[in-house]
Amino acid sequence: MAVRIRLSRFGTKKKPCYRIVVMDSRSARNTKAIESVGYYHPVAKEAGVSLDEEKILNWLEKGAEPSQTVHKLLSDKGLMKKFHEMKQVASCQV
Repeated sequence: MAVRIRLSRFGTKKKPCYRIVVMDSRSARNTKAIESVGYYHPVAKEAGVSLDEEKILNWLEKGAEPSQTVHKLLSDKGLMKKFHEMKQVASCQV
């Protein structure tokens, strides 16, 4: 089962809001997710992004792949850098 971290849309017409969710890559966009790990509000004056860093890093360690958009959001918040540093430290300890 391929697990991805991606966006799930909610909100009204022309005012989208997105949940950042972990779900099977084969499932449709708005189906039931395994876990919700954050929110993204692109239409706010300052694009609001709230992330649960522990959950996201945990899922990345388990092998979940972020979509392109989520990868960009995680990079902007510095989570991808933190994840890569964690991988390097773990590989050095082995």
